[in-house]
Amino acid sequence: MGRSRATGSGIAAAFAGALLLLVLFLAGVGSRAAEVSAHGFVGVASCAGTTCHGRSEGDGKIVRQDELMRWQDPASPAGIHSRAFRALAEPRARAIAARLGIGEATGAPMCLGCHATPTAAAAAAGPRFLRSDGVGCEACHGAASDWLASHYSVGASHAANVARGMVPLDDPRARAAKCLDCHYGSAAPGQFVDHRLMAAGHPRLSFELDLFTTLQQHHVEDADYVQRKGKRSTVQVWAIGQALALERSLALYATPKGTNGVFPEFYFFDCHTCHRAISDDRRFQPSAAANPGRPIPSGMPAYNDENMIMLAAALRATQPALAARFEHDSRAFHAGLAEDRGSALAAAARLRTTAVAVADQFERGGVTRAQTFAIIDAIASGAVAARFTDYEGSVQAVMAVDTLLSALVNAGQVDAAAAKAIRGDIETAYRAVREPNAYDPREFRSGLGRAAAAIRRLA
Repeated sequence: MGRSRATGSGIAAAFAGALLLLVLFLAGVGSRAAEVSAHGFVGVASCAGTTCHGRSEGDGKIVRQDELMRWQDPASPAGIHSRAFRALAEPRARAIAARLGIGEATGAPMCLGCHATPTAAAAAAGPRFLRSDGVGCEACHGAASDWLASHYSVGASHAANVARGMVPLDDPRARAAKCLDCHYGSAAPGQFVDHRLMAAGHPRLSFELDLFTTLQQHHVEDADYVQRKGKRSTVQVWAIGQALALERSLALYATPKGTNGVFPEFYFFDCHTCHRAISDDRRFQPSAAANPGRPIPSGMPAYNDENMIMLAAALRATQPALAARFEHDSRAFHAGLAEDRGSALAAAARLRTTAVAVADQFERGGVTRAQTFAIIDAIASGAVAARFTDYEGSVQAVMAVDTLLSALVNAGQVDAAAAKAIRGDIETAYRAVREPNAYDPREFRSGLGRAAAAIRRLA
């Protein structure tokens, strides 16, 4: 999964087409101005003009202007959002819906919160809005009724668009909040993949902000982009994403979504701690491995701590004082889970505050080349690697190592050819988590250690 940062953001239309675009908007069927003022969501078609984002080639003067084509790409990860609604009509989705007894998935509210652009009410959608467009422009950039006109006007600015309601996706915190709504979950209708839904066949959710940003990126972070929006380092985005994913997890756990009848909501717990081989044979050897980061009784389901593990490594390498606080609060949360829900919620509140402090810390300052190498080393070190006892944390670790190596390459701090030469070591770590049912923590730690050692040689 070697990656390069490529291809562009969509902030203003080309000056040459601005007047023509204005005529089209004001003089077409049903006056677009009236449509925009009356409705929140205006639909993908409102962005599809060739003077906007609907070109077949990325040759715009300010932004690529082929963003719609990239969004619709039928084969690449960049086109996954446009395919989200269609997935609800496929056999797997139909089978899940049948098991849940919710009717057709294409009309089920519990599916549409993430497989289509979520609108608060039907009245919020204009005549050009189509649910079948899937996860469209406004799912990420925000309902466009208040900012669309300023977006395409002559002299438009990103600040003006944001002031009118555009989501500032250049801000890692705003981007994380928006992405996590579907790629982790939110309290909004149809945006929480609970254990019941996964038991019916829905895939597990796995998310890392910088990696997913790269796969979906449709803008070029060139000098013009940096002048208009600024730029955060890849490592900052990664660390902020980890912190806010943990904060979101703890926030949702504290809501009624954290329980399911007499049971806890198992979505929050690490699948692998329960889904293991079961046998009554007296010679059977349990496959569970002791985890030094979780002070809980043997056999107790463990909270999914993938983001805690990544943040522990990042803080060890960059902020030792904050690392001690974070480690203390993480262990206290696990210990609280072993007592009762009240103790767990109190500990979750403290850890949530610390997670926000971690995001604040990484937002304030960048991470040096030496610190990036140190984070990779920390992830694979004995103290942290011993916590890779379950599948989810291990997946997060290999994505992190890949992301951090890409950060070094894209910042010109590691030679791209040298990084490509050790690609095989990274792929070894990926293979160790390719099949959840074949996951072995010892094999994974070995593969991760080889990858980290290969990266260290590039220093």
